[in-house]
Amino acid sequence: MTGTYIALISVHGLIRGENLELGRDADTGGQTTYVVELAKALGRHPDVGRVDLFTRLVKDREVSEDYSRETEQIAEKVNIVRIRCGPEKYIRKEALWNYLDSFNDNMLRYFRKNKKLPDVIHSHYADAGYCGSVLSNLLGVPHIFTGHSLGREKLRKLMEKGQTYESINKRYRIRKRIEAEELALDTALFVVASTQQEISTQYSCYENYREKLMTVIPPGVDIARFSPPKFKRDAYRNPTFTMISRFLTNPLKPFIFAMSRADERKNILSLIKAYGESERLQNLANLVIVAGGRDDISSMEKSTAGVLNKILLAVDRYDLYGRAAYPKSHTSEDVPEFYRLCASMGGVFVNPALTEPFGLTLIEAAASGVPIAATADGGPIDIIKNCKNGILINPLDTADIENALFTILSDRDRYEKMAKNGVRNVRQKYTWDGHVKTYMKNISQLMKKRTVMNFYARSRVKLPTYEKLIITDIDNTLLGDEESLKKLLKTLEDNKGRIGFGVATGRRLDSALEALDEWNVPFPDFFITAVGSEIYYNKGEMKPDDGWRKHLNYFWNPDTVRELMKDIDGVEIQEAVKQREFKVSYYYDKKCPKPAALRKMFRQNGLRVKIFMSHGQYLDILPLRASKGLAVRYLSMKWGIEPENILVAGDSGNDEDMLKGSNKAVVVGNYSTELERLRGREDIYFAEAEYSSGILEGIKHFNFIDGGNHEQIR
Repeated sequence: MTGTYIALISVHGLIRGENLELGRDADTGGQTTYVVELAKALGRHPDVGRVDLFTRLVKDREVSEDYSRETEQIAEKVNIVRIRCGPEKYIRKEALWNYLDSFNDNMLRYFRKNKKLPDVIHSHYADAGYCGSVLSNLLGVPHIFTGHSLGREKLRKLMEKGQTYESINKRYRIRKRIEAEELALDTALFVVASTQQEISTQYSCYENYREKLMTVIPPGVDIARFSPPKFKRDAYRNPTFTMISRFLTNPLKPFIFAMSRADERKNILSLIKAYGESERLQNLANLVIVAGGRDDISSMEKSTAGVLNKILLAVDRYDLYGRAAYPKSHTSEDVPEFYRLCASMGGVFVNPALTEPFGLTLIEAAASGVPIAATADGGPIDIIKNCKNGILINPLDTADIENALFTILSDRDRYEKMAKNGVRNVRQKYTWDGHVKTYMKNISQLMKKRTVMNFYARSRVKLPTYEKLIITDIDNTLLGDEESLKKLLKTLEDNKGRIGFGVATGRRLDSALEALDEWNVPFPDFFITAVGSEIYYNKGEMKPDDGWRKHLNYFWNPDTVRELMKDIDGVEIQEAVKQREFKVSYYYDKKCPKPAALRKMFRQNGLRVKIFMSHGQYLDILPLRASKGLAVRYLSMKWGIEPENILVAGDSGNDEDMLKGSNKAVVVGNYSTELERLRGREDIYFAEAEYSSGILEGIKHFNFIDGGNHEQIR
């Protein structure tokens, strides 16, 4: 393959090449259209060799079988690749967080199977941002991030409406979402924003805000699909006319058109109130609301059903029967026809959302010859400034909404001018080919910073002959009980040649060797030491993995770390012998700030690091690319051993990220409370037994040494 290989990641929702189910629920909005159209447009660029759009594989009788296909070619050089991630059924994005490490492992499996790593990873939204940051840290592939909508802005808007932080976090997992966005900004080499306002007022609220890395590249519209009607004032020719007209007493009146998913933030109720309380608007136009698709509202997701019920009650409250249309369902082919019908009727499109990062529907309406009224927040500000085709509104002021709609509909000369401006200017400023042209210029600069791990050119030596690996922490996991340790070592000896054995520890190598020697543990096949910042192989002598060392030396500045930490309360730097090239270590007490506060301090000073607290007393600061979990995945990739064939065991906070993902994981019974938050996760087993007995219990639980000699496991 020649040309740039781009991996787009958009985890949640329902994504396919055609007939997108827009507005089905809160997870099937404009982002779905954005990533599919971006993928297709990238595929048309001559410098692009391949585009894979990675999303979640879904097998669920409630949705189309299309979403269970592992691959779908949607254009020349462009594929949708569906990755297994948690339960097979369709679940909302807020329920996906615990499964994203498995998504990453399965993406790595795909790259390994195809023996090709992407040149660029581009993640979309917070969940994919987390995935992109982990994969970029492991693979060395440049990472691009597009937030679409940001957690801090959502939190601000919902709290302005009177909701509490606790209720917002419970419903939207907002704390996890915001931290995922911060992690994405940690690794992103550039950020694609849709508007300058998005950068200056939304991204600027983040600890990792770096304006020089942010680029405004507005999304485009497919002008082949979205175009003005050929026959104005001839609504009967439009295939969606019957769908709308059956609701209306006078279906030939202009209509006020709103289309969005059924979500509180889309603020459709304020539009209904503005229309319902305005006699002059009702005399002038009908109201058409396309709020996703619905079959039986009572069987829908709670928040979506709640919004739809409120819409129907509002129509009833203002007695809008015969003047308001609210069709139950539509296809993606209907969407451009809705706009054309609106244009042929002399109608207006309105977006009254509380916040709007961009507003793809606005440029779709503009391309179709429909004037717009849109919220004075985010993307609409730039769109109306550039296209000169509408009026900005205050979404919280129904009088302002009503006045803007009346102004557009009642002044026909102004209306026609807006309609023509929209069609002309959207073609000049908002096309996908124009977007991709700017995008590829930025990528050419990124490619100079690409330091990708070459996992496929390494000679196969000892480790790949193993079928499986067992990797365990040393202190309080492997070591601590002599009798159970002997049983575990006997199990490993009985399966020698089939099961490889390694340790992953916070200790430095000489200290790890000393501890193992004291407990009469034979040297393992490999060592992950210094909290994942060093890897060594037992080949008669301890040979370091130089590739891993070079990989970690990325934005690492230990002198600045020490300078920033010297005045922090509750910390004391550990002895010089415990410091490593890629690890700065401290003791800490209860006066020490929480990890989130320390991360904020580092980010605001331009440093991107990992922070691990363990056993209530040890604080380790590492490069962004270092951790036990990333080291385990590095070995998995390097030696071609599937994560499902790796069992890891640990007891404390610095083990956490190696316990998550597709590998089998055991938390021994004497674990630190930092790991309690992992309870209930897929493939993480909390043993009752302590130390090596807990490891043996986990091996038995997972039947990990299936077909081998594990008689010692009780």
